[in-house]
Amino acid sequence: MSLAHLSLGSNVGDREAHLREALSQLASVGRVLALSCFYETEPLEFTAQPWFLNCALTLETQMTPHKLMTSVLQIEKQMGRERVQKKGPRSIDIDILLFDNRIIESERLKVPHAAMHMRRFVLQPLAEIAPDVLHPLLKKTIGELRDSLPQGQVVKKVTSIDADQWKRSWSTARKDK
Repeated sequence: MSLAHLSLGSNVGDREAHLREALSQLASVGRVLALSCFYETEPLEFTAQPWFLNCALTLETQMTPHKLMTSVLQIEKQMGRERVQKKGPRSIDIDILLFDNRIIESERLKVPHAAMHMRRFVLQPLAEIAPDVLHPLLKKTIGELRDSLPQGQVVKKVTSIDADQWKRSWSTARKDK
């Protein structure tokens, strides 16, 4: 078994419903061991778009990194993800951030995710569930990487009852297995 850390985001339509659907579909590729709260984040680079809802999770899987990537892309496609504009609006975005402590450099997949250490919208939720996990290239923990980011991008923990209920129901279902 391997551990993968993923980042999920949505900024089109019912963002929370998109995250919940992606989480449900990810159950087919592994077992979710940890799930962060949902965070509302302002867009970066292409800023003329709606704000994102993001979260991070830890997934236990038997898949290889490339097979997981194929599955993630299939989930995005099934959920209506269209790659119209780079960094543009999307119904769902699922990124593989880390896969065990492996370093992968292929045409289709780069692990650790190449920009994760510069993105508060990735590091804030990931640090909530995996603060002591070591970035295999930078040799710093996720918590240290988050704490070293300059202030700037707005990342707000969502206190919506729906997000909290989803996290509790997911946690309860996990304990029942």
